[in-house]
Amino acid sequence: MSTDLTRIRNAGWTLWDPIGLKDGAQPLEEAVDEYDSYLLQVIDMLRHGEPVEMAIDFLMEIESEHMALGPQPDARDRATETVEALQELA
Repeated sequence: MSTDLTRIRNAGWTLWDPIGLKDGAQPLEEAVDEYDSYLLQVIDMLRHGEPVEMAIDFLMEIESEHMALGPQPDARDRATETVEALQELA
């Protein structure tokens, strides 16, 4: 696994983790790639100059609609922190 993917995963698991798959400090082994496609899409959005707000909204929509978790009170804060961390990698 590349260093970038490791750093991307760290941001996703540390800052986002909407379905709570992290077991203590580490993600569960069987779920390690659960968020990869979403986080990589955010990286792609940022690299292509999409507005940060669009990337934040994307993560919020994945969480509330795709994962069917509905609106969570801390969703915007977690999505914002995650996108800000991913900006450094884009």
